[in-house]
Amino acid sequence: MDDHCVNMPATLAISKKAGEHSGRVTRASSRSGVSYVIMTESRRSDNTSNDGGMAGRDASPANHGSAKAPHRERAVHGLHGVDGVVEALASQRYVTDRSLATALYLSLALPKPLLLEGEAGVGKTEIAKALSAITGAPLIRLQCYEGLDIAHAVYEWDYSRQMLHIRMLEAQAGAGGSMDADDLFGPRFLVRRPLLQAIEATREMPPVLLIDELDRADDEFDAFLLELLSDWQVTIPELGTIKATVPPMVIITSNRTRELHDALKRRCLYHWIEYPTVQKELEIIAARIPDAPKPLSVQIATFVQALRKEDLWKVPGVAETLDWTAAMIALGIEELKNPIVLDTLGTLLKHQEDVVRVQRDLYPRLVGEVASGSDVRP
Repeated sequence: MDDHCVNMPATLAISKKAGEHSGRVTRASSRSGVSYVIMTESRRSDNTSNDGGMAGRDASPANHGSAKAPHRERAVHGLHGVDGVVEALASQRYVTDRSLATALYLSLALPKPLLLEGEAGVGKTEIAKALSAITGAPLIRLQCYEGLDIAHAVYEWDYSRQMLHIRMLEAQAGAGGSMDADDLFGPRFLVRRPLLQAIEATREMPPVLLIDELDRADDEFDAFLLELLSDWQVTIPELGTIKATVPPMVIITSNRTRELHDALKRRCLYHWIEYPTVQKELEIIAARIPDAPKPLSVQIATFVQALRKEDLWKVPGVAETLDWTAAMIALGIEELKNPIVLDTLGTLLKHQEDVVRVQRDLYPRLVGEVASGSDVRP
């Protein structure tokens, strides 16, 4: 029990003494490696100003002037502010905008889970993979599905090993030995699933926990996550409460096939990822498939943008755009007017009704729109 229940760092205690002539600085550090500097304000005297307790200094606006201290974002997991997040994601060939980078930075700095919603294929899961690569932290992934329960998400007991242990104890008792079943529900018989693995991680760098497609799980599973996301702990009746040494970096994704509970959303930062614009999709193609010819990339991005405006069963996401581009390069296709393109639509569309409609009706018109808009440049 003691090996698995780890308490969070103790609260810093700050004391003041009456009559101190200046502010007192106390430096402390938590077990997570983040240093804190706390200045306690001393008791004011006749020659002490109202802004910081600096004795003997004129605090009038005339002497202070209008100059402001430069704004500095503190480094979190080696990422220096929002710009650092943008650059780090770019190094992993993930093209992002500043709003998403800000949400990710705040998720790491606060720290709080980041809930990403959006259509399938817009790059939600890739954020967690990129974050793991950037920080060097292990990626622990929980893929959600209908019927997901605690036994598959958190823990279960290794019943076969427990039965063997019971028989061994019975044999020892029959030979005159004593039965000791106290450890029958101990740590060595515990099968750790992704959520418990993330909580128990005691590395200096916390893991990246990806809870993928949470909307596919049942409503009841949302309620179970409340304890994990608010207190960074899970409770096992036989062992007690197991706490994280430091909070993991949590990314939750949802395709919004159902609404998540408000109580769960309140424990997270939220960001919606839209389909990219033409320019951004061109940047994504250039980053992910650098050998793609620019004219072909322009035609593909323009065609996909026009296709998303049509009434289809499922419009293509960014992942499908990249697959289609790779298919074009593999077949040596240099422009969408090539009739072979019609045979590749299975990489772009995932419903037969959509494939038939594009082949019969939409393809000639959309290719014409691509030709008229071919002056778009990355």
